[in-house]
Amino acid sequence: MNIKDDFILKNINEGYLVGGSVRDFLMGKTSYDRDITIKNADIFAKKIAQELDATFITLDYENKIYRVVLKDKTNYLDISELLGGCIEEDLKRRDFTINAIAYDLEKNKFIDVTGGMNDLKNGILRHIREENFKEDPLRILRAFRFYALTGFEMTKELDSAIMKYLPLALSPSPERINYEIMKLFGGKYTEQALLMMDKFGFLDKIFPCIIDVKKVPSNTHHHLDLFHHVIETVRQIELIYETSNEVIKSHLDTIDFGGFPRINHLKLAGFLHDIGKYSTWTLEGGKCKKEDCLYNKTECSSCNARHRFIKHDDNGAKMVVPFLKNLKFSKKQIDYISLMIKNHIYPSSVVAVPDLNDKTMMRYIRKMEDNVIDNIILAKADRLSARGSAITDTMIENNLSGLNKLLNFYLEKRDTLTPLPKLLDGNEIMEMFKIPPSPMLGIIIDKLHEAQLNGDINTKDDAICFIKKLKSND
Repeated sequence: MNIKDDFILKNINEGYLVGGSVRDFLMGKTSYDRDITIKNADIFAKKIAQELDATFITLDYENKIYRVVLKDKTNYLDISELLGGCIEEDLKRRDFTINAIAYDLEKNKFIDVTGGMNDLKNGILRHIREENFKEDPLRILRAFRFYALTGFEMTKELDSAIMKYLPLALSPSPERINYEIMKLFGGKYTEQALLMMDKFGFLDKIFPCIIDVKKVPSNTHHHLDLFHHVIETVRQIELIYETSNEVIKSHLDTIDFGGFPRINHLKLAGFLHDIGKYSTWTLEGGKCKKEDCLYNKTECSSCNARHRFIKHDDNGAKMVVPFLKNLKFSKKQIDYISLMIKNHIYPSSVVAVPDLNDKTMMRYIRKMEDNVIDNIILAKADRLSARGSAITDTMIENNLSGLNKLLNFYLEKRDTLTPLPKLLDGNEIMEMFKIPPSPMLGIIIDKLHEAQLNGDINTKDDAICFIKKLKSND
């Protein structure tokens, strides 16, 4: 296959294709974003936008970086001004050799002045010049992002450069850091990248909540300490994704919010799903106290104390909100990640009930709406990442079997599902029952919604009768 077989590039005969689009082509991957560098980038970008009947966007006026978005909202071109006067100098100013390969769109040939093609072949992640990290410290985080995407081995020189410029790593804007984090969590080797970041002492800087996560040791339900449990959860989510059928993959590949697929967000939620455990951690019985666990983990792991983390799911869902806001995540992204954390135990609780029936499963589906697949996969990954001495193979098999039953039920029913209608709104309830705005009104609305989820009420008359009973019992 030729790079000019691309339906957009085949009609472009000037400038240079650079960066990830060239790398992805050489690795046999599909790329929907194409990076082109050229002199007079603004004029070229406007011309291409007109020819493709696409949207022209200025990303960076000062540095002359533009985006052309096609009508399908999936394919786009990022067009930037050629730096350094020639393509060879432009490539030397980039981050890693594998991203510094160009394709001359006029002469139809590759240009590789840094050895990037050889590093791609040998699976090596190598930086171009050390001073490039000082020019843009975000490249430190990008090193871990590309490690997550490729699994390539970092050179010793790259290790040294990262350590040298690590103090600058958080100086870029939160928006740029956000972008790199989301890219990192879309990688096949995300869990390895997280461990590598931890090795450099960088993970706690990006995710301060992990400092407390590292304080919780293994116990009878978890064979791993909490830090390695959440890392393993990320790995299990990726494994489940890779082995899923096309229906599941298609759902997780969907970009519903934040500009990134659901799978990226789900893996981030998996990494953060237990951040509420340290603040809710108590020990019952045994010879250890909580302080012993913090400073003498070997002794604690052999004691019979029961580790409890009551409401850690609720607590974690609240904790994650300000953290994500600081990194400029959107409301929809925050709502999704918080929802996953709050409900990561929920599917397993549903399938643990005796005589699991359609009504119980439907209530769960109604409550989780479009997030059923994601939530069940998180529950599976969590289960597979916790194999303490008190957890038998039978317990794991029963849990996974129940979760599969719940998932299959949803897949069978989802095409017939319609949103629950709003039977009564707050104003109607206040008018009908002479109730003022108050906490009591909120309680009534919540109970009405729960009854609707359970299938106990289906019409407006049902809702009125339900509220009358509530009022009569006050």
